[in-house]
Amino acid sequence: MAGKRTVLTVRLRRLAAMLHEMRETAGLSKEVVSSKTGINVTTLYRIETAQARPQRRTLTAMLDLYKIGEPQRSDALQLLVDALKPGMARSFEDAVSEVYGAYINFEAEALSARFFQATYIPGLLQTQAYADAVYDTTMPKISEQVREQRIRARVERSRVLVKDDPLELWVVLDEAVVRRTVGGPEVMREQLNRIVEHTEKRNVILQILPFDAGAHPGMLGSFTLLDFPDPADPELVYVEGIASDELIEGHPEVRRYGVMFDQLRAMALSPRDSITMIAQTMDKLGT
Repeated sequence: MAGKRTVLTVRLRRLAAMLHEMRETAGLSKEVVSSKTGINVTTLYRIETAQARPQRRTLTAMLDLYKIGEPQRSDALQLLVDALKPGMARSFEDAVSEVYGAYINFEAEALSARFFQATYIPGLLQTQAYADAVYDTTMPKISEQVREQRIRARVERSRVLVKDDPLELWVVLDEAVVRRTVGGPEVMREQLNRIVEHTEKRNVILQILPFDAGAHPGMLGSFTLLDFPDPADPELVYVEGIASDELIEGHPEVRRYGVMFDQLRAMALSPRDSITMIAQTMDKLGT
C-alpha cells in the first residue's frame, strides 16, 4: 500500500529553509553533498524545497557534513520531530489537493490572513447551507464521502477564528460575491447575516469592493496572504485557480500581492459602509 504523501507544514518548511541555508553557508553544492553522504541529489532537492521529510539519519549526516554544532543541531532535530506530527489537514487530506492541504496547515498556525475573493464567500465565513450550494454547483460529481470530508475541513478551519489566540482576518469581497444569490434567497440571507455576525468580532474586518470602483488588481483572481508569528516563517500567498491552486513564496512575489491587497482595500468601501451594503442586500432578499 502506498504511503501517506508529504503535505507541507510550517515546521517542514522551516526545516527545509534551514538546511538550504546551512549548505550554502558551508559552501557545498548538492553534488558534493551527495558524493560525501550518499544522499541522492534529487532527494536533497526535495528536502530543501520541503517536498520530502528527511529521515533522522539523513538529517544527522547533513548536519555532520555542514559541521553544525549546538544549539542549531538541536533546533534542526527538534524541527524534524515537529515536522513528523500531522498537520490539521491530515484527517481529510485524501479529499483535498496537496496544495490546499498545505494551505490548511499553514492557515491553522498563521497570525493573520488577508483574503481577496471575487467569486464566493471565503470558506472560513461560510454557512453549511451556502457551502452545500457551492459544492452542488461547482463539484456535482464528487462522492458523498469526499463531500463530507471537505465540509468537515471547512468546519475545522473555521475554529481559527474563535481559538484563544484567534486568526486576524481581513477580507475584501467583490460586490458580486454578496449580490449573487447562491442557494436561493433564504440561504443567501442566512449567509449574509453570518458575515455580519463575524464582523462583530474584534479579529475580523470586512470590506466590499463596489462595482463602481471600476477596474482593479483583483480582476486577475482571488488570493490569500498569510503571515506568521515567528519571524523564521516568511509570508506566503495562496492563489486559487479553476484547474489548480498554488502556494507562492519569495519576497518579490509575495510583496506584489501585498501591494495588490493594499490597493484593493483602499478602493473598497469602509467596513461600516460595507455592512450597510450587506444589510440593504438582505432587505432585497426578503424575510
